[in-house]
Amino acid sequence: MSHITENLQAVHAAIVAAARNAGRNPSDIALLAVSKTFGPDAVLEAFNAGQRAFGENYLQEALDKIAALQDKAPGLEWHFIGPIQSNKTRPIAEHFDWVHSVDRLKIAQRLSEQRPQHLPPLQICLQVNISGEASKSGIAPEELPALARAVSALPRLALRGLMAIPEPAGDEAAQRAPLRALRQLAGQLRADGLRLDTLSMGMSADLAAAIAEGSTMVRIGTAIFGKRDYAN
Repeated sequence: MSHITENLQAVHAAIVAAARNAGRNPSDIALLAVSKTFGPDAVLEAFNAGQRAFGENYLQEALDKIAALQDKAPGLEWHFIGPIQSNKTRPIAEHFDWVHSVDRLKIAQRLSEQRPQHLPPLQICLQVNISGEASKSGIAPEELPALARAVSALPRLALRGLMAIPEPAGDEAAQRAPLRALRQLAGQLRADGLRLDTLSMGMSADLAAAIAEGSTMVRIGTAIFGKRDYAN
């Protein structure tokens, strides 16, 4: 058994334990394997262990992997989770199933216009800068309702929910505060009539806190693939 297979089993066990502690059904929480900086062979190992959804931050690296695995691993679901530049929207619209990092209407409009007609609608999460960090991407919470309404009206897109990368915190109580705020924002949007079903929140370090606060999709990289080497 490969270390990736073992790690996936451990992550699934952690999701089940956190869900049960929170009184939730583990099947309501999807696992997104964040494969940035790891090559096609690592993704293929995870695929052979049953993983289907993969998250990527860097566009060219992702496109190379998508091409390399097109025939070897059919049925992969690709999620773009990194910052989006305007000149990169077309390949994202053409090659990904989900985008978690939309924080500007201009980006959403370009994705809508450039999504090929033969593909299903592009599944969209809006990234919220829930901790107010100057260095983080994401829309400010007070600007979210207007953006959500505008994006929900665009063709070829399906607005599914919200995503956030909170500021790191040392204990679970501190981790839960911004995650709770994101959940409440989603609840407000649903009360306003938007049909949202996705909270993309929780990574290796705050998995339990995110599940306790209602995450429906956790983004796990290090705990599956190991420590990243950004030098390569």
